[in-house]
Formats: sequence, structure tokens, C-alpha cells
Amino acid sequence: MTEPKAGTPKAGAVPDAATGPAEVLDGGSRRRSGTPRFRTGVPLPLLLPALGGLVFLVLPLVALLVRAPWRSLPDQLTSVAVWQALRLSLITATAATAVALVLGVPLAWLLARARFPGRRLVRALVTLPLVLPPVVGGVALLLALGRNGIVGRWLDSAFGITLPFTTAGVVVAEAFVAMPFLVISVEGTLRAADPRYEEAATTLGASRFTAFWRVTLPMVAPGVAAGAVLAWARALGEFGATITFAGNFPGRTQTMPLSVYLALQSDPAAAIALSLVLLAVSIAVLAGLRDRWMAAS
Repeated sequence: MTEPKAGTPKAGAVPDAATGPAEVLDGGSRRRSGTPRFRTGVPLPLLLPALGGLVFLVLPLVALLVRAPWRSLPDQLTSVAVWQALRLSLITATAATAVALVLGVPLAWLLARARFPGRRLVRALVTLPLVLPPVVGGVALLLALGRNGIVGRWLDSAFGITLPFTTAGVVVAEAFVAMPFLVISVEGTLRAADPRYEEAATTLGASRFTAFWRVTLPMVAPGVAAGAVLAWARALGEFGATITFAGNFPGRTQTMPLSVYLALQSDPAAAIALSLVLLAVSIAVLAGLRDRWMAAS
């Protein structure tokens, strides 16, 4: 019986932890120890539901592309009604995002940095519009900001401001449902940012607001931008709260989702064309955020 050559591990030998990963022979196969041994097989009870879920999510989008009126699509997209709805949607979604930025970034900072009683309750209230049915949100906005609402009555009598069934009402409804996306994104980024830079700025004489504006905000700018994109996309696709609080008036409150809903009843080809526009916007948003949410894969 011959001794193995120096440097050749024995079959089934356990590698020395001090020497790091080493190749060992096991049953005639060669593998590298010290590295995870991944299983390539997927259990059938998991594989089948996973494929079913993938088909369930992708099939409607495929159907939309298959049934799209590609020949008449240019005429559909250049019609006055489509451009009117698209223009109004872009304006109101951008305005709603601006409102969400002005109000949501300070709110996110408050939740991430300040310590006060009831902070968990405030966070729950902020995220409530995420799970609240949009139609219920529209009814709540009517009760708060309608002409007979608890605040809307005062706005109407004191300043002559009426929000329901106006373009400004569309902005309010979209900001109501979109702002939680921005707050959650910015709060998470603020929690990940090192607060010592902010504390160092205050020790050098800067006020808390100056430290936030000159130090913290530049650090969390990518998170703010990602939250703004999410809020803008959510505002662009808003339907329930908008039709409940602002109505459906062409040129004034009829946004793209509302126009799709109406066109589906009278002109399905136009509805598909409008849906393709919203689908393209969604893909563009996903592509813009790929580095933030898809890089880990």
C-alpha cells in the first residue's frame, strides 16, 4: 500500500480551517470545501406554484401586447382625447409629487431622527393610505376637504377655495395616496445614513435645519429621488380616490386611468393604446430603479 503524495488530500478528509478552502475528493467527485454547496434541484411542490405565479403575473401583460392595435396605434395615441388625458396626468402627477416632497421629506426625518411619544402610531397613520381602499380615501377627502367638509367648509367661506371636482382636487387625491411611498423610502434611507455627520455639523455651530439641509439631505438624495419616482408612478396610476374626490371631467379631472376606464366601454382599441402608455411608463420607472431594488439579484 503506497502512501499518498505530499499535498494530495485523502478521500473524505476534513480540510484544515487554518489553511482555508481546499479541494477534497469525495466518492470520485471533486468539490471545493469551505464554500457553500448549492442545491440546483428545485422541489416540484415549490416549482409548480412558482411557475403558476409567474404566469399569473405576466399573462395579462402579454395579452395586452398581443391584442394591441399596433396598426392604428399612432392614430390612437395622437388623438386629442389621449393627449388631453396624458397632459393632465403628467401635470397632476408631477404636482402631487412636489407636494409629497415638500410635506413627506420633513415627515420622514421626524420619524427617523426625532424621539417623541406615539411615534409608532404616527408611522402607522402615515402608512394607512397604502392599505386603505382608494375609494375610501376619496370619501375621506370629501368629508375633510369637500364644501361641507370639516376643513373644506372653512376654506370655501374664508378664502373661496373649493377643491372637489377641480384639477387641484386631482393633485390632492394623488398626493394623498402617493406620499406614503415617498415617506417610507426616505425614512429608510435616513435610518441607514450615519447620524454622526449631522451631529458633527451641529457641534460646529450649525443649526439642526442647516445640518439637515447641508449635510443630511445630500447624503440621502438617492433615496429621496427613488421615493419621488415611486410617488410619481403611484400618482400617475391613481384611480379610485381621484374619481371619488375630483370626478371625471374631460380636460379638467379626467386623467389617464379614468380615460382608460371610459374608453374600455366605448372604444376598446383606445383603452388598449392608453394602457400601453401607462405600461411603458411603468417599465421606465422599473428600469430607473433597477440599481436600487434589483442589483441584489
